[in-house]
Amino acid sequence: MVAVPHEVPGTPEYAARMRYAWRVVSVTGFGLVLIGLSVSTLNVALPVLVRHFDAGPLASTWVLLSYLLVSTSTLVFAGRLADVLGRREVFLLGFSLFTVGSLLAGFAPHVGLVIAMRAVQGLGAGMLLANGSALIADAFPPGRLGRGMGVYLATLSVAQLAGPTVGGVIADVAGWQWIFWVNVPTGVVAIVWGTMTLRRAPRGPRVPLDAAGNLLIFLIIAAALVAFSEAGSGGFAQPVVSTGLAVALVLLPMLIVVERRAVNPALNLRLFGERVIATANLASFCNALARAALILLTALYFQAAQGMDTLAAGLAVLPAPIGMALASPVAGFLERHVSPQATSVAGAVISCAGLLVLMMSTAPDTPYWVIAAGLLLAGGGNGTFLTGNSTYVMNLLPSEARGVVNGFRLMVMNVGVVLSVGVSLGVLTGPVSPELRGQVYQGTLSRLSPVAVDQLMTGFQRSYAFLFVVTLLSIAFAAVARRRAAP
Repeated sequence: MVAVPHEVPGTPEYAARMRYAWRVVSVTGFGLVLIGLSVSTLNVALPVLVRHFDAGPLASTWVLLSYLLVSTSTLVFAGRLADVLGRREVFLLGFSLFTVGSLLAGFAPHVGLVIAMRAVQGLGAGMLLANGSALIADAFPPGRLGRGMGVYLATLSVAQLAGPTVGGVIADVAGWQWIFWVNVPTGVVAIVWGTMTLRRAPRGPRVPLDAAGNLLIFLIIAAALVAFSEAGSGGFAQPVVSTGLAVALVLLPMLIVVERRAVNPALNLRLFGERVIATANLASFCNALARAALILLTALYFQAAQGMDTLAAGLAVLPAPIGMALASPVAGFLERHVSPQATSVAGAVISCAGLLVLMMSTAPDTPYWVIAAGLLLAGGGNGTFLTGNSTYVMNLLPSEARGVVNGFRLMVMNVGVVLSVGVSLGVLTGPVSPELRGQVYQGTLSRLSPVAVDQLMTGFQRSYAFLFVVTLLSIAFAAVARRRAAP
C-alpha cells in the first residue's frame, strides 16, 4: 500500500497535519485541566462550602456525587450525540455547559442549587471526556498517536497535582465561590480557542440513540450509589438501602434485555466475552474504586482529625498526585523491558502497600512523614497501574475497536469513581454518631470530645481497609488478565 502524501514524514502536508494535531491536543488538554482541577480542588475545599451552607451529611455527599453520577452515565450518550451533531460541536458544547455550571454554582443561594450546577458540570465533563480522545485520534497521523495521547493524559496529572493546593488557597483566601469561578476564565479561553482551532468534520451516518439503555444505566447507577452510600453510614437494614438495591437488581436484567435488542447499544455486552479484556476492565474498575476517594479521605483526615485548615490539608495530600505524575511516564518508558500486563500488576501491588501504611497510621498523632510515604506509594502505584493497564488493553485490540472499548473502559472506571466516593464516605462516617456526622464534612470534629475523634479514627481505618481490599482484587484481576501463550 502506497502512503498518501500527508502520511509521509518530511513532506509539507505531514508537517501541517502535525501542527494541527498538536493544536488539537492543546484544546482537548484544556478539557482535562478543567475536569482535573474541578474535582481535586473541591475535594480539599468541601468543608468550607459545607460550613457556609450548614449542609447536612447527605447534601455534602451529593455535592460530589451529583457530578460523578451525571458525567459517568452520559459518557456513551455523549459519544452517540457526537455522531449526530458532530464531534467538534458536542465538544464545544461540553466546554460551554461546564463553564456555565461553574459560573452559576458560585452564585448559588443554597446547597441544592450547588448540587444541580454540579450535575450540569458533570454533563459538560461527559461530553469532553467522551470526545477528547477521539478528536486526537482523528488528528494525528499513524505512528504518532501515542505521543499526542501521552501529552493529553499528562495534563490531567498536572491538574490533579495543582488542584489540592489551588483549592486550599482559594478556599482560605477568596472564599468557596471561587472554587467554581476559577473555571470560568479557563472555560471561556477554551471555547474561543476550540472554536478557532477545531475543524468541522463530515458527520457520520445517523444512528438511533439508545435512549432506553442510557436511562436504565443512569437509574441503576443512581440506585446503587444511594444504597451503598447509606449502607456505609447506617447499615443495610435501612429502607432506603433495601429499596435502592432492589431497584438496581430489578433494572439490571431489563438493561441486559434492552441492550441485546438495541441496534446501537449504550452498553456493548460483547465486550464481556473476551476473558482478557473483561478481567483487565475489572482490574481497572477495582483500581478506580480504590483510587478515587484516596485524596478526599486523606484531606478530611487532616482537617477533621488533625485540625488543619484547607490550605495545609491541600499541601499535605500532594504526595499522592506527585507519585502518580512521576510514576506514569516511568511506567511508559519501561514498556520496552516489562510487559504492560506485568506493569499493571506491579502498580496495583505498590498501591496496596501504600494503602496498608495508611490503614495502620490513622491515629491523630501519626507523624506526617508516615502518611506522606503511604500517599506517595499509593499514588505511584496508581500511576503505574493506569499506564500499564491502558497500554495493555489498547494493544490487544484492532484499531477499529479501540474507540468503543476505550469508551466502555472509561464508563467502567467512572462507575468505580462514583461508588468509591459514596461508599468510602459512608464507611468513614458510620462509627460517628448521627448528630456529629456533619462535623466530619465541615472538618471541625477535632474541636469536639476525644471520644468523637476516636470514633472517626475507626471510620478512617475502616475506609482505608475497604480501599486496601478492593486493591487486592485489582491485583488478582490484573494477574488473571494475561494472554495465554500461543500453542
